[in-house]
Amino acid sequence: MQNERELSPATQLAYERTSLAYDRTLMAWIRTAVSLISFGFTLYKFFQIEFKGKSMHGQLVGPGEFGTLMIVTGLFALGASAMQYRWDRKSLLAQCPDLPRSMAGVVAGMISVLGLIALVAVLCRV
Repeated sequence: MQNERELSPATQLAYERTSLAYDRTLMAWIRTAVSLISFGFTLYKFFQIEFKGKSMHGQLVGPGEFGTLMIVTGLFALGASAMQYRWDRKSLLAQCPDLPRSMAGVVAGMISVLGLIALVAVLCRV
């Protein structure tokens, strides 16, 4: 009879596939967040250069505000998806503690730091 902690090879592979699915989902969210952050920053900088100090009065939301909103949305999406990934991964590790470590969370952290740098640059009007 198998030890209670010992999983069959099929069950172990199922846990590994689930772990990889969580990684792929987080990486898809990272791609989405990077797109929002980079496009928001690019939009902000483009219109900052284009208007060179001219005011944009009379508009409800100008290009700078819209770019900032895109950066904030990208950071929120990245943070929410990283939390969901962490909860899912923790639950999976409780059932199968032998799963290999993943670098997806580290990548999400690095991208969030870059996104925060972009947000600070926009808010400081760099």
